[in-house]
Amino acid sequence: MNVLHGLGRIAHQSIRRNICTSLARRSTYESDGKTSVTILNKEADAGLMINSYSQFGFRLNNDMVVIGPMAIFSRTVLSWNVESHEDINDESLSLFCAIEPKIDVLVVGIGDHTITPAFSKKIIDFMKRYKINVEVLGTEQACSTFNFLNAENRVVAAALIPPMTMRVNEDDLMRKQMSMSRSFEVTDK
Repeated sequence: MNVLHGLGRIAHQSIRRNICTSLARRSTYESDGKTSVTILNKEADAGLMINSYSQFGFRLNNDMVVIGPMAIFSRTVLSWNVESHEDINDESLSLFCAIEPKIDVLVVGIGDHTITPAFSKKIIDFMKRYKINVEVLGTEQACSTFNFLNAENRVVAAALIPPMTMRVNEDDLMRKQMSMSRSFEVTDK
């Protein structure tokens, strides 16, 4: 009798366990099994995005090249009249306070210079008067932040200065080596 009672309890637990797991599976994934990926920089209706940058300027997702510092908005790009991070002041930032609709976030990319608390505070205090949030970052991080916020349809702008030096990583070296080796290939046609 105890054996039958024990088997009944085990069967009841396994039924309950199967019911719980099958319900969890059904509610977490209800698709046809295909995964799709969207590359935001190739979406035309996503607005302007920054594809790459160099010491000379920026390349946007619409194949436009901007030489030197730039002020970029969701659908507009302007040349920004600063030479370095030392030229960023109330006058150079006033452009971002005067536009309509009012921006939610201003992303400031100061090249590859070190961001000091005093420098950031000066920019933040000025923009706070106009109730605009500010992020002061290096240009690499500022480009990524602008692209992310713009893809979320936030009212965002970026003030970007190209870096003086470029970081080279293993991917860059590998691509260069591959392109060099392909340039010497002979095709028989």
